Amino acid sequence: MRAVWPSLFIGGCALLSRKSKVLLSVIVLALLLVVSVYLDLSVYGHSMLSPSEVWNALFGGDTGGVSYIVNRSLRRVVIGLFVGAALAVSGAVMQAIFRNPLASPYLLGLSSGASLGAAIAILFSVPFIPLGLAQPVLAFIFCLLTMFIVYTISKIGGDVRTETLILAGVAISSLISAIVSFLTYIAPSEKMGDIVFWTMGSLSKIEWNEMIFVVPVIVIGIALMMTQMKNLNAMMLGDAHAMDLGVDVRRVRLFLLVVSSLVIAAAVAFVGAIGFVGLVIPHIFRLLLGPDNRYIMPISAFGGGVFILLCDFISRLFASYAGVLPIGVVTSIIGAPFFIYLLCRKRSEVGW
Repeated sequence: MRAVWPSLFIGGCALLSRKSKVLLSVIVLALLLVVSVYLDLSVYGHSMLSPSEVWNALFGGDTGGVSYIVNRSLRRVVIGLFVGAALAVSGAVMQAIFRNPLASPYLLGLSSGASLGAAIAILFSVPFIPLGLAQPVLAFIFCLLTMFIVYTISKIGGDVRTETLILAGVAISSLISAIVSFLTYIAPSEKMGDIVFWTMGSLSKIEWNEMIFVVPVIVIGIALMMTQMKNLNAMMLGDAHAMDLGVDVRRVRLFLLVVSSLVIAAAVAFVGAIGFVGLVIPHIFRLLLGPDNRYIMPISAFGGGVFILLCDFISRLFASYAGVLPIGVVTSIIGAPFFIYLLCRKRSEVGW
């Protein structure tokens, strides 16, 4: 029965019109958003706070310990929503640019570059800069530097082909991952754990003042990517067809790669590399709503945020019994089986 329900749900959705599917998706996401926010705010050790306690803590009815707990958790909720949106929208963009259902925000080695920057900051202290600042800054810089290297390598006669970008991204990602593994191997035991934990992702370390730098980059970046939704639809037909429709494929591709790289760099700089969000979430809505990016990208933004919060809730529940569980572990445990399910379906059913 468990293996059948996704097909039944998707088949039922297929009977609805596109507008009905979009409306239903928005309603379900709105309900899930409320539930996921409450769940993530309510975790308190081995128990959970009631909805009234959470409400009073948020809106001034409680000034004691419960208010402190909820407001500490509120940071995780806020950054989780923005990071989830950033990864999901960037994943949808990458899949459209490369016309590849396997594409993800980290396809070009960006997560590996960010991990290298974080590992260097953890292992080698930067003079006059505290680790809490050096780590996200170097992660951000190395993430963008990786994109620059991959794009430069992919240039052939002034042109950049998507196939070359993918191959260059895989090669550079493998090289950087090997360097990170070497740094982890030579790191002292107390720093080795920090490197490994960062590569798995966590929403717990970012502070309110740090969000001032992260949130604007993500919001502006997502808005800029959404201005290219129609061009992305044309590019999914192939470069030749897109150019026939008046799309400057080279300019649009470069613009989206730069903007998505900035968004991904900002998203992972403080929380680490959280996998499968940008791979699975766009697929879910592409499966339900079809290939039109005008629907996929906005709805994926909300879906990514909800998915991150639910995974963070699960990781915090687990932490109450067996220590801190990185959120990247949960997203992979949930995302990988679902992605395998998607791969088993016909490509035409996924909207490609």
